[in-house]
Amino acid sequence: MPVPDRPAYLRIADTLRERIRDGGYPPGARLPTMAQLCAAHGVSEIVVRQAIALLRGEGLVETRRGGGTVVRARPRVRRVAMDRYRAVTRPLAVPAAEPPSAPPPPPKTTFTHDQRIGWDEYRLDRVFARTHADAELAGLFELPVGTELLRRRFVFYARGEPQQISVNYLPWDLVGGTPVADPDREPWPGGTLAQLSYLGHPPTRVEEAVRARMPTPEESETLHMAAGVPVVAITRRMLSGPQIMEVCRDIVIPADRVVLDYAIDL
Repeated sequence: MPVPDRPAYLRIADTLRERIRDGGYPPGARLPTMAQLCAAHGVSEIVVRQAIALLRGEGLVETRRGGGTVVRARPRVRRVAMDRYRAVTRPLAVPAAEPPSAPPPPPKTTFTHDQRIGWDEYRLDRVFARTHADAELAGLFELPVGTELLRRRFVFYARGEPQQISVNYLPWDLVGGTPVADPDREPWPGGTLAQLSYLGHPPTRVEEAVRARMPTPEESETLHMAAGVPVVAITRRMLSGPQIMEVCRDIVIPADRVVLDYAIDL
């Protein structure tokens, strides 16, 4: 049986998509007007609107009131590797010739390390609350359902732009009444790794599970995401010896802004 022709709106979307990806329409460029596309492809306005809607759903273009349809700027992509935890916790060697009065190294966290930004370019919105472990959290912590936890929701900014949401949990009997439970102490140099060390439980193992999903409306709005872009959601556990000290459910990053790098020594 012969394969039927693809619908016209898909063929138009294919043509525009290819021009966007090969640089024919660079970021910020306006696409041809509705009338121009109709004339070029010999179709109705409804067909062209379907093609544009498809590209908008893929996060490739955005329609601006009075400004037509423009190619969406490609966001800055950062590479995230597991060794970022080691890079933040590794002691910094001081050259022998350096005087003892030399200033300490600038503070950093895994986020500032990933983003390659200085401490003054880093901002953190936070909301702290006491809560109780649901069945999923209890399973991740290997604790009874209902165990009291500290819930911390963070929005991470680099150079003024929101880049990541993180919701992490710590046992209340570990952090209650300590500076770690005080939102005014954030951002804390070294992040959660340093906080657990401060509490006497330096992390010895980090576990991450990665999945992709579509963002919630709140996540999309908070992270200034384009329509059609999924997120990478990372569930993390930090252990100190056999004890699970922290669960992060989840670290949420727009998928078009991150590449996850994993290496295994064999």
